[in-house]
Amino acid sequence: MDRTTHRRRRRSRTVLAVVTAAALGAAGCDAVGGESGPGAKEGGPSPRPTPVWDTSPSSVAAVGDSITTGFDACTVLADCPEVSWATGSSDKVDSLAVRLLGKAGAAERSWNHAVTGARMADLPGQMARAVRRAPQLVAVMAGANDACRDTASAMTPVADFRADFQEAMNTLREALPRTQVYVASVPNLKRLWSQGRTNALGKQIWKLGICPSMLGDADALDAAATQRRETVHKRVEDYNKVLEEVCAADRRCRYDGGAVHAYRFGTEQLSRWDWFHPSVDGQARLAEIAYRTVTAKRP
Repeated sequence: MDRTTHRRRRRSRTVLAVVTAAALGAAGCDAVGGESGPGAKEGGPSPRPTPVWDTSPSSVAAVGDSITTGFDACTVLADCPEVSWATGSSDKVDSLAVRLLGKAGAAERSWNHAVTGARMADLPGQMARAVRRAPQLVAVMAGANDACRDTASAMTPVADFRADFQEAMNTLREALPRTQVYVASVPNLKRLWSQGRTNALGKQIWKLGICPSMLGDADALDAAATQRRETVHKRVEDYNKVLEEVCAADRRCRYDGGAVHAYRFGTEQLSRWDWFHPSVDGQARLAEIAYRTVTAKRP
């Protein structure tokens, strides 16, 4: 073999090694997130990874309490699920499900498992029922009844509230690890008392047992009454901190950032029967907050 032939073969081996290394490098990138094999598109960009949060889920389940059942929004002391902020069909509310799925889609692919009077301890059971439908989004609004007890001392301890909410999330995750969760903050009960106490009829309905820890003796402004309401208010803030922290530990959970708690419900947004639960207009405002949170590009 002459020197010219030897140099040519050495250059060929070098080119082959470079080409092989490049091919292996490309294969390594495909293993991380691109396509490889016979069906791969030559020269095309690797597909974008699936986002953790889908802003357009195709089905919705709701869990929670009387706010989500539309209690006292249509008639006195009765549920009205058609105006629920989460899954209602009313055009006056334009619920989260309707905004996401359209009216026909919401009728077929949204489910409301909320129960009037439910507390956080009831949420794991509601979540277990929700997962049977395999929804892509679960909307959660719970906690008001944990603060609305006969007395301030009877409120759900914060540690128990946390354990119950975590159990509900675990129940969901064990069955549906990719389902998204929207968590609404607990409303500001003290502000609702402040708004409703100006209405004589509302205060009469309160005496039937609506949130006694906050609304009992509505006109009392003595030190004991003030301290009681402050205790309830602080507990609600603690509950919201729990909701935020547990949700933050789950990459497919979005907390509303305290938006529901911060919303200033006025007379138009409160039930004309009890001046405490959301009216139809109030339900629409809750739907707006939920939709804004769910569809935001970033939490």
